[in-house]
Amino acid sequence: MENTEKATFAAGCFWGVEYKFGRRPGVLSTAVGYEGGQLAQPTYKQVCTDRTGHAEVVELRFDPAQTSYEALVRYFFEMHDPTTLNRQGEDVGTQYRSVIFTHSEAQQAVAERVRAELDAGHFAGRIVTRIEPAATFWPAEEYHQKYGEKHPNLACTL
Repeated sequence: MENTEKATFAAGCFWGVEYKFGRRPGVLSTAVGYEGGQLAQPTYKQVCTDRTGHAEVVELRFDPAQTSYEALVRYFFEMHDPTTLNRQGEDVGTQYRSVIFTHSEAQQAVAERVRAELDAGHFAGRIVTRIEPAATFWPAEEYHQKYGEKHPNLACTL
């Protein structure tokens, strides 16, 4: 995909995050997986033990002519609760933490600026979202990919 950029977000259960980002104008593709842990090629079962250090993430490709990275970061903060540590709704554990994995210094700067702006305003100093350089993205098992499309009545909500 020419003239695209990559973005990676962790905001709780990756089914709902992928579903929401997948409907966003300018997002060309999505994949769910695991990032930020110590184990190579982790499985869902391993990540669910809360001992691998991985977060459930969505890696997406977007067209910067159709949407900006900043718009995606702002949408990320709108779609989940960035003030709950290692938790989204009923999902609890470090795999459900709020993280923006950045792929460049420019992305890092945008993510930090938006987080600081929101934390000084609407969220009043309560944001726990981490911003970290992207690590290895390990794709989740095929049955997790596009889960919200395959099972619209079963996908987790944010």
